[in-house]
Amino acid sequence: MKNNSRYTRRSFLRTLSYSAGTLALMPAFKSLAACSLPGKDKRLGIALVGLGGYSGGQLAPALQETKNCYLAGIVTGTPSKADSWSKKYNIPGKNIYNYNNFDSIADNPDIDIVYVVLPISMHKEFTIRAAQAGKHVICEKPMALNAGECAEMIAACKKANRMLSIGYRLHFEPHNIEMMRLGQKEIYGKVTSIDTGNGFTYRGDPNAWRLKKALAGGGGLMDMGVYSIQGSRYSLGKEPLFVKATEEKTNHELFREVDETVFWELEFPGGILAKGKSSYNNNWGYLKVKAEKGTFGLEPAFGYGGIRGNSPAGEMNFPQINQQAFQMDDFARCILQKKPTRVPGEEGMRDMKVIDAIYRSIASGKRERIV
Repeated sequence: MKNNSRYTRRSFLRTLSYSAGTLALMPAFKSLAACSLPGKDKRLGIALVGLGGYSGGQLAPALQETKNCYLAGIVTGTPSKADSWSKKYNIPGKNIYNYNNFDSIADNPDIDIVYVVLPISMHKEFTIRAAQAGKHVICEKPMALNAGECAEMIAACKKANRMLSIGYRLHFEPHNIEMMRLGQKEIYGKVTSIDTGNGFTYRGDPNAWRLKKALAGGGGLMDMGVYSIQGSRYSLGKEPLFVKATEEKTNHELFREVDETVFWELEFPGGILAKGKSSYNNNWGYLKVKAEKGTFGLEPAFGYGGIRGNSPAGEMNFPQINQQAFQMDDFARCILQKKPTRVPGEEGMRDMKVIDAIYRSIASGKRERIV
């Protein structure tokens, strides 16, 4: 199985056409292919807001491969980054903004979409400002500090008649789409339980924003746990009702402001239980689903590439794709075709309702209702 994340759309579609396992894939797969095909419509310009590691390492390179959108502008508070990005990606000066003059982006017809890639505490402000400037918005996950902020962001975009999408790249990744099909369509019978975990051992800057509660809202749960929560939700196609959670911390100095490792159990309708865990001090990345007639799952499950899966039918034979390119192309196509995105703001808010309840459960020591 190849792990080349630079598969072309032609090779991807060819694989879709000839893979026996793909012939029965859910309509979302067909939608994925259609929304990602080059079209005759104009390409939409994207401005990246925040030029940190994800923008530089993933989004900007992906925008060199997209067909329906392109890197049109940047927003940064660091002049040296503005200079280097301008030269590297041939971005004209009129499309470079800082956080103070950001609102003047409203007057720039080159920019159709603003992609918010900032510390989580800034997601709400710049999503709302972008919508008020008349731009469609992609906001990175987790969507905001809490579900209340998510509701404000959704309302602002609706008021401005702008589309809002959350950066859930795995909704466009073939193996994870197959997990949705197998679980939601009950291919192997009803799902009986789920086990999932996501985390990594943090070795970065001890003063990084992601370790500060005011900026990040939390630690491993906010950053990594959202993938496990997503995996449970989209493997079932249902929303959890209750959660019981606990926290474990071994490095109190490094993680003095945020959670290190969190364990939880989600209760879904029908009594289905989904065990989950997140961490900044453990290397996890799997999604396992038990059903009446067999077990299916992914490991690795949530990375930018190298995802592998198995089911009772054998190994999942799908290509590795550039997830971010497919994600951004899909959103651009949805705007051009005036159709809903599969990952709207409401999807991000559902995850934040779960995360809010997990934090409440840790604080109370009790089972909490997800509201």
